[in-house]
Amino acid sequence: MSTMNISLPGSLKSFVDEQVSERGYGTSSEYVRELIRKDQDRQQLRGLLLAGAASAPTPQADAAYFEGLRERVRRAAKPVSRE
Repeated sequence: MSTMNISLPGSLKSFVDEQVSERGYGTSSEYVRELIRKDQDRQQLRGLLLAGAASAPTPQADAAYFEGLRERVRRAAKPVSRE
């Protein structure tokens, strides 16, 4: 694992120390790693949302759409007769 040193003003260091203590992190590094992972997840979700917003509209998912899905599942689950 690589090492990175981060300088924080006193107020932020106090905040990090409080979070480590109150939220059960073993070290401030664990807390910062968790924040970075959450930021990565947010960025990935944002990318997916933007890609979805830029994509072509799809047909409306109404009752008929879901009934069609159910029918496809029923047919796929139907045992194959072996005569």
